[in-house]
This record gives sequence, C-alpha cells and structure tokens, in this order.
Amino acid sequence: MKALLKATLTLTVILANLVMAQEETPSAWEKSVQGGINLTQTGFDNWTAGGENAYAWQVNLNYKFVQDLEKTNWSNTGKFLYGATKTGDADMRKSADEIKLESVLTYKLGSKINPFIAVTGETQFAAGKDYSTDSSFQLSAFLDPGYFRESFGVGYDISEGLATRLGLSFKQTVTTDYTSPYTDDPATTEIETLKSEFGAESVTDFTYNISETAVYVSKLELFSAFSAFDEIDANWDNTITVKVSDYINMNVNFKMVYDKDISVKRQIKQSMAFGLNYTFI
Repeated sequence: MKALLKATLTLTVILANLVMAQEETPSAWEKSVQGGINLTQTGFDNWTAGGENAYAWQVNLNYKFVQDLEKTNWSNTGKFLYGATKTGDADMRKSADEIKLESVLTYKLGSKINPFIAVTGETQFAAGKDYSTDSSFQLSAFLDPGYFRESFGVGYDISEGLATRLGLSFKQTVTTDYTSPYTDDPATTEIETLKSEFGAESVTDFTYNISETAVYVSKLELFSAFSAFDEIDANWDNTITVKVSDYINMNVNFKMVYDKDISVKRQIKQSMAFGLNYTFI
C-alpha cells in the first residue's frame, strides 16, 4: 500500500512539474466555457383529467482549455452538472449531480501514436439519497466517494474526432462516512476509507457532427485492476446536443456505469433537457 501511494505521489509531482514548464512558455490558449439552465413546470387547478404539480431545474457548466505547442498538447476539461425536481407536496429531490475534471498532457513524436500523462478526478456536489422507500436515507456526499486516477501510456489519433489512449493507471477511491461499498473491505475488521488500485486504463473519445446544428459526443473509460484483471470497470457517457437557436439547446444524455465492487448489475442514467445555453468564452 505504501509503495502504491508513493508511486502515485511521484506521478502527480511529475505532472505538476510538466504543467509548470508549460506555463513558462508563452502561447495562446484555445478556451471554451459553456453553461446552460433548463426549467420545466406543470401546474393544475381543478383539472378533471388528473395530474400533480411539478417543476424541475438543471444547471450545467462545461469548459475546455487547450494549449497546443509544437512538441506538446495540454488539454484540460471540466464538467459540472446539478439539477433537482419537486413533485406535489414532496420535498425537492436531486435529479442530476456530477463533477468531473481531466487534464491530459501529450508529447508529440511526429506521428499518430504519442505518449501521455493524465490526471482525472470525479465526485458530486450534494448528498445522494435513496428515495425507493418512504423513509429516504443518505448514500453519498461531496468527495464521499471521490474518484481519482493518475495514468501514463500512449495515445492514438485514429481519425478526425476519434482518439483513444491506453496505459497504466493508479486509481484511488476516498470516502469519509459512506465507506460501504466504495472503500471498505468486508474481509477485514478495520473500516477502510481509502481504496487504492493499480491496473490498466483505456479511454476513447468520439465526436461526430450529425448536422450543422447537432453533435454527438461519446467518452468510454475502462479500468481493470491487476489484482482482479478479469473485472473491468466501465464508464460510458453519451450526449447529443441539438442547437435550436443561438441561445436554446436540447440535450439528450445516456450514461452507463459498471463497477462490480459497487453493484453486480450495470447502472444506467438517462436524461433529456431543453433550455437556455450561453457561451461565455
């Protein structure tokens, strides 16, 4: 465990040094920051066909900063998403919650195959609860759990809009109060709040312009720890964005997650949103 943590820290320090070196080189950044808000509301008054008052809202913010130099490419992306719904007299309930940050530094060798080093972090904003019973109970919170990965390997630009990378990865899952099933090992008497794994990672990014006003973006992340190489963690995130006007977009998202340590069955989240969108940069 100590050797694994030491290796992880070393890899993080190396990335920090590379970042500092990049900052010393004056160059233009390609910057993109987009945000949006989606609102829905339904109200009834003496409506004989039946129904229940409801409203929902969702806020999202995405950024991408890229520094493309002669020998290196440094890409930084972030996704922030939060939403809630209220139906009838029930309390407001969370419907969407995600924080994901990624930084990838690639060294150009002059071909389509190039070495990289990357850091990824993922968690949520607010408490997560199970509403399947009348008495809801909390399952998660901010950085509880939190997922972090540090990886290095080689990337391959397959074609325009399609790229993949493969390498070795250090993965940490951290918790505070909600250790099960994220970090605690039931085979031990102690309660573990940190789970560290070392394995192989594959990340594939795909972007396809369906039309002048519609784009499909997909990201498939696979991780397999060497201690259980026959078990593969998967995170597949797909979004179709349709531009209705300069400030109105429609988004359809489908996300599938599989992690046997958390659930033996795949997890699926689907959402459709229609609302205002604004490009800050």
